[in-house]
Amino acid sequence: MAVDVDLVPARRTRLRSRLSVLGEHDFRWFFVGYATSLFGSSMAPVAVAFAVLDGGGSGTDLGWVMAARILPIVLVMAAGGVAADRLGSRRVMLAADVLRCGVQGVFAAALAAGQAPVWAVVGLVAVWGLGEGVFLPALGALVPGLVTRKERLGDANALLGLARSVSMVAGPALAGVLVAWSGPASVLLVDAVTYGIGALALARLSVARPAEPGASDSLAADLREGWSEFRSRTWLWVTTVQMALFNLLVWAPFLVLGPLTAQRELGGARAWGLVMGVYGAGAVLGGLLVLGRRPTRPLAVATVASLGWALPSATLAAGVPLPWTAAAALVAGLGSAVCGALYETTMQRWVPGDVLARVTAFGGLGAFVLGPLGLAAAGPLADRVGAGAVLAFGALWQLVATVAVLGVREVRCAGWDSPGPPSGGGAD
Repeated sequence: MAVDVDLVPARRTRLRSRLSVLGEHDFRWFFVGYATSLFGSSMAPVAVAFAVLDGGGSGTDLGWVMAARILPIVLVMAAGGVAADRLGSRRVMLAADVLRCGVQGVFAAALAAGQAPVWAVVGLVAVWGLGEGVFLPALGALVPGLVTRKERLGDANALLGLARSVSMVAGPALAGVLVAWSGPASVLLVDAVTYGIGALALARLSVARPAEPGASDSLAADLREGWSEFRSRTWLWVTTVQMALFNLLVWAPFLVLGPLTAQRELGGARAWGLVMGVYGAGAVLGGLLVLGRRPTRPLAVATVASLGWALPSATLAAGVPLPWTAAAALVAGLGSAVCGALYETTMQRWVPGDVLARVTAFGGLGAFVLGPLGLAAAGPLADRVGAGAVLAFGALWQLVATVAVLGVREVRCAGWDSPGPPSGGGAD
């Protein structure tokens, strides 16, 4: 069979074009540091869980520890957005990495010394969550300043999403090996080191500082301005409501009832591990797929891609064999990566940079605030109506919500440029 020798150079040219964003000095340094710290932070939850359980803690204790990490993120996210817009994303993220490096180092030392009762673990994890809460909104506002050409912004977000997906797959697996070999303290020490590497990378960046705030500005005034910018954009609050209800009705029940269904019908923990592993592999594939691609209507494509999240819940509810659920998880992971990369890029291009961190914070807060309620309610609700009914409702809801969001003109029709002035007036 003849092979077209021109295809190989063409493919190499396309690959170089898609990775050209790594030629940006600031983005390259940030990508290396962020990917490294992501790998460490994806390992840490495994270590924390076994630190609690190996220390004699109960499932209830572990629940308190998990809540202690999530609650501070929700509480400080809006203030973190204000800090990033006022002081600059790089400075806020650098402080957050230094804080998380320190707390994980103390955590590792406490475990190594055998002095980590549950109350101490709760306190340390809460400080860890504070660092995450101020880091996340600053991240969304930093990325546009790391690239010099707008057309590379999508590739930057795709690569960052790809790093998150790879860490989701590889980090917990390596953590399990390290915990079994040398204990949880070693994993937390590795996490501390990776946060240190992230901080060093941030310190090397040369992004511009924001303009100094006026003398009359206050935290409340900054929050009001960010909220006004957020609510004035129909596409933004509609997609945030979609994500809030997705986390409440689809994702939280899937995380709680998926393992239960796998235990009863699919073969137990090994089957569930396969499903989640394939989901991570799909996310990696989605990151590679979206790299270098700029669909004409990015937010519409992102919304359609979110349909993939309905499939695993639907297959679990239908009681189909494991290969079908694994295939559904692959599509869901792929869709999550495509949706995340395109949505982040459109937000960074459509929202003014001086309020981007605050708008990102309100979006993140709105999207995740109902998640804990969904996690708490899924089990009791399944006891009343059955796990299959809860999962089937979630899958149906995701379908209905996607169609409803596509009914918003800015979501359905807008291209890469801003969809125009936000409703309520003002230039976008």
